[in-house]
Amino acid sequence: MALMPVNPSNKSMQQMIKGDRHVFSTSDDSVMLKQIQATHLPDGREVDVKPLLQLVEDVLHRAAPNIDAVVVHGTQAHMEALDDKTSYSGFSGMLEALSYTIHRISCEVIMKNQYLIHVQLRLYPTNHLAKSVALLKQLPDILEHRDMLKPRFDALNVLIKAMLDVTNCIIEFKELPAQYITPETPAMSTAMAHIPTAVYWTIRSVVACASQIIGLIGLGHEYITSTTESWELSSLAHKLSNIQGLLMKQLTICYQHIDEKKHIEAYNTLVRLYEVPHIDNMKILKALIYSRDDIQPLFDGSTKKRVFLLIPLLFFPSVCPSSAPVLVNIEVLRRKNVLLLISDIDISTEELAILEQLYRESRSHPTRPESQFEVVWIPIVDRLTTPWNDMKQVRFEEMQSTMPWYSVHHPSLIDQAVIKYIKEVWRFAKKPLLVVLDPQGRVVSPNALHMMWIWGSVAFPFTISREEALWKEEIWRLELLVDGIDQTILNWANDGRHICLYGGEDMEWIRKFTTTARSVAQAAKITLEMVYVGKSNPKERVKRNIAAILGEKLSYCWQDVTWMWWFWVRLESMWYSKMQHGKTVENDPIMQEIMTMLTFDSSNPGWAVISKGSTLMTKAKGDAILPCLTQYDLWKEHVETQGFPQALNDHLLKLHTPHHCNQLIIPGTTGNIPEKVVCSECGRLMDKYIMYRCCDD
Repeated sequence: MALMPVNPSNKSMQQMIKGDRHVFSTSDDSVMLKQIQATHLPDGREVDVKPLLQLVEDVLHRAAPNIDAVVVHGTQAHMEALDDKTSYSGFSGMLEALSYTIHRISCEVIMKNQYLIHVQLRLYPTNHLAKSVALLKQLPDILEHRDMLKPRFDALNVLIKAMLDVTNCIIEFKELPAQYITPETPAMSTAMAHIPTAVYWTIRSVVACASQIIGLIGLGHEYITSTTESWELSSLAHKLSNIQGLLMKQLTICYQHIDEKKHIEAYNTLVRLYEVPHIDNMKILKALIYSRDDIQPLFDGSTKKRVFLLIPLLFFPSVCPSSAPVLVNIEVLRRKNVLLLISDIDISTEELAILEQLYRESRSHPTRPESQFEVVWIPIVDRLTTPWNDMKQVRFEEMQSTMPWYSVHHPSLIDQAVIKYIKEVWRFAKKPLLVVLDPQGRVVSPNALHMMWIWGSVAFPFTISREEALWKEEIWRLELLVDGIDQTILNWANDGRHICLYGGEDMEWIRKFTTTARSVAQAAKITLEMVYVGKSNPKERVKRNIAAILGEKLSYCWQDVTWMWWFWVRLESMWYSKMQHGKTVENDPIMQEIMTMLTFDSSNPGWAVISKGSTLMTKAKGDAILPCLTQYDLWKEHVETQGFPQALNDHLLKLHTPHHCNQLIIPGTTGNIPEKVVCSECGRLMDKYIMYRCCDD
């Protein structure tokens, strides 16, 4: 279309142009939107617009540099853009198909501003503003009014960015995987209802930007100082920003929905994997630890070497350690017995210390069958409830550095679906688990930790049948209580000495008991070795007792409270192991003894167990054993014929009264807690209570 000649000095023409722009900026949006929705008739064609949008973004980024940098580097940037031969193969057909529609839209925009274009061509030779803005056309003029134009260009850049953000957001909805989300999903349907509005305001912003740019090129000084157009650009940018915020909120909900669907799918896949046999354990281990092959997910704790990490963390990008462990491939576990140590990053130092001791002992004899297993630590961190931070990263690295076995090199590699499976199927809560997989990946023990605490690597291959066989070989004896903890006590037992294990927190009772027991042993002419084993939660008070016992030379005691922890956790493990095999105090004598020992831990003021070698062990609470010893003259004549433990036990039975009060405290996360527990002393059903304890003195 030929342009009509326009007199640049005609003020009425410029006013007409401005008036037309004003009418455009204040049109009835709701009416326009309804009209667009009424006439919008998709013909079913699907177009991949992502490459086209990338082209547009590339053009805009190259054509809209910083206004101050344009003066010096504009020509160079233009030449670099020409030299950059980016190939977009396969898109030529799409571009040709879209060219007609794009041409029609551009004609509408140009026709809207034809007078402005004509004014700009006439003003360019004499108007400095036209000359300055004409640099956008790559004309060789110097940008003279950049300070005056910078706010206008900034407003344009903000609006252009808002348009691109909204457009990218709309495209992102289109690219959501259909197998995990449907248009009927609430968040998706809400977004679809707002997308026509977003498209309308984006197109209107495109027209406004074109109008503003052409207006800057074609009008005079008085137009530059006007704020109406800047307000229009800011209003449109604000509108698009609000729309984008609403769409992004729905997009976030959509991604959460997709993640949930993916987790359910991964969870069901893991369940199905355990329902079918496998030739080896690779599918199972990859599903549990890391399914992809792009990185090596295991750290061999025996190396303790660290190198610079080149691979970024997948789920915790905010925490990137400066160094990382040497990684190995999961293939090192193929067709091996694998013990999965499952815990959070707050596993106790006592548990780690004893596990390390037992692990190293199993490796000290490489020819033994029990050394033919591998341990892998799987750190469980629920990313939905526990944000990762620098403090947790340091704690994780501290734990990992102490482990001589394999470990997953970062908690981010454990998928959320795996965490769900471990919690729901393997019943992981807080207390660590030791899940045993055979060479084919089958679970042969849902938690072999109690077997490890009781028998160490002797329990290999840590199956339920092996556990039953070990219990058949056991009797209630001193070795069962302290085996693996302290060889000194076992040596005393082999020498035929009398051994007394005692505990409690009341230091005054400890002084009276040890002094009395030493006097009775001297009178009975026996060698009595006394060992203080403290409490199941050896905190500050127990540590003070240890210092006092050693300082006053009252008896032998374990200076390392880790041994005390192990002594009591072995008893808890015995109780749990027996219970898992259906044993109770009514049908199993060892279970009865274990229950009695566990009730001692919560008794006041103390308790004691006295034995000779592996023969009868006499046990009693502090309020019974101490009076019995003080009455030694009443039963001393039986010591020579019956032996000291038996004579002591007979007199304890004479002092026994029907009244008693026993407490059994078992950690709630040890395993399945039975509904009914019978008292080991009287056989009556014990009342069940729930107690919360922080273990601080």
